[in-house]
Amino acid sequence: MAGPGLDFELEIAETENRINVLERQTDRNESAEAELRSLRLDLVKQLRDVYSGLDPWQTVQVARHKNRPYTADYLNLAFDDFVELHGDKHFGDDRAMLSGFAKLDRFKVMVLGHQKGRTFKERAACHFGCAHPEGYRKAMTKMRLAEKYKLPLICFIDTPGAYPGVGAEERGQAQVIAESMFKMSQLKTPIICVVIGEGGSGGALGIGVGDRIAVLQHAYYSVISPEGCAGILWKSHEHAPRAATALKFTSDNLKRLGVVDDVIEEPLGGAHRDHHQMASRLKSYLAKTLADLETKSVDELLDSRYEKFRQIGVFMEGQAELAEA
Repeated sequence: MAGPGLDFELEIAETENRINVLERQTDRNESAEAELRSLRLDLVKQLRDVYSGLDPWQTVQVARHKNRPYTADYLNLAFDDFVELHGDKHFGDDRAMLSGFAKLDRFKVMVLGHQKGRTFKERAACHFGCAHPEGYRKAMTKMRLAEKYKLPLICFIDTPGAYPGVGAEERGQAQVIAESMFKMSQLKTPIICVVIGEGGSGGALGIGVGDRIAVLQHAYYSVISPEGCAGILWKSHEHAPRAATALKFTSDNLKRLGVVDDVIEEPLGGAHRDHHQMASRLKSYLAKTLADLETKSVDELLDSRYEKFRQIGVFMEGQAELAEA
């Protein structure tokens, strides 16, 4: 499933190609079998060496990999009986936001998630994962359904940001994202949010308020994309790698800073190399977390959700007093 290699995977790609050539041979002798075993061991070592030391910009490239599993892939691999729900009852149906009923083991749930699309035609139809206001209005409609029927809400975040076009702004992009966040903060049902790829800006926050926030090992979650940050601070997208380092948006930093509760380990070499294993790990995490959250009352959920987001970040009260003095 890996597909095209990334620029820091050239040695890995070469080894994979040699393995593929040998595996296609139908008349392998003992020497070829020995070479194949050796190459497979080398591949594991190369993947472990490279992916244990990814820098922030490399993490961004992995999070954006064209073969990385999207929301629709997880719905097919980890959930049962998914029934998609369409439309926002105001303007239209935004394909960048998937929503619907599903089953996860014994749990009946409501699922929301950004969808990027696999082919160019699908990506164009999904606006490359950038939701319009109608996408977030659709999400809020489904949130209310989840609350009405007492269904846990699962949100998959994978977007470079909300759609930035003029039409989206005219239809109230910023306002509807704020409304969605406010709605989630008061929703009387358990909410789990998982960043599965890119978690960019307000587009991610629009479905990112929950009782448990998790991030995949090689995903990122940030107030702005590295290119956007570089454009603002250094007036050039060429400084995106520098911005990626400064933003501290990788999973280890997010966990250390208390922005996320859990980091879900990816298969060796990234989720794009093994969709089934990644879906299995995600399903296990979701089932375990749902079992934990179902033991809490609605009041406990709302109180802990409020406190959770109040405690994110660091501030110093003494600075204002010094300034006044």
